[in-house]
Amino acid sequence: DDSNVPSLLALKYLGLTKEDDVLYRNTRKFVLSGNNPYFFKGKYAEGIGGPHVGLDMIWPMTIIMRALTSENEEEIKNCLTMLKATHAGTGFMHEGFHKDDPKNFTRSWFAWANTLFGELIYTLYKTKPHLLAKEY
Repeated sequence: DDSNVPSLLALKYLGLTKEDDVLYRNTRKFVLSGNNPYFFKGKYAEGIGGPHVGLDMIWPMTIIMRALTSENEEEIKNCLTMLKATHAGTGFMHEGFHKDDPKNFTRSWFAWANTLFGELIYTLYKTKPHLLAKEY
């Protein structure tokens, strides 16, 4: 799977499948697992990267998309925690960051990821506002 949108993870977000589709659930489970060679798990986060910026580099867009395509509140909270922990003190989402060192990131300004993050916050505000009442 690729780390941007469109991607297999984003199929539900794109309106191409439903949450209860067995094939989508299995695909989602696969791309968010160690079976995906571009799924990286580190000290600060786990997510999908790709060959664009190198191994062990997670794209925040994949964490955002994971939250946007999840109905599981614990998973969404975990995504919010990871996003807060990996902006490297800049307050912005980056293209990618190293799984064990968020200060090692690419693109200090990546509008695509920042816009998608804004969409996540707005979506949660409209659908699950109680998740935004917690400090992450």
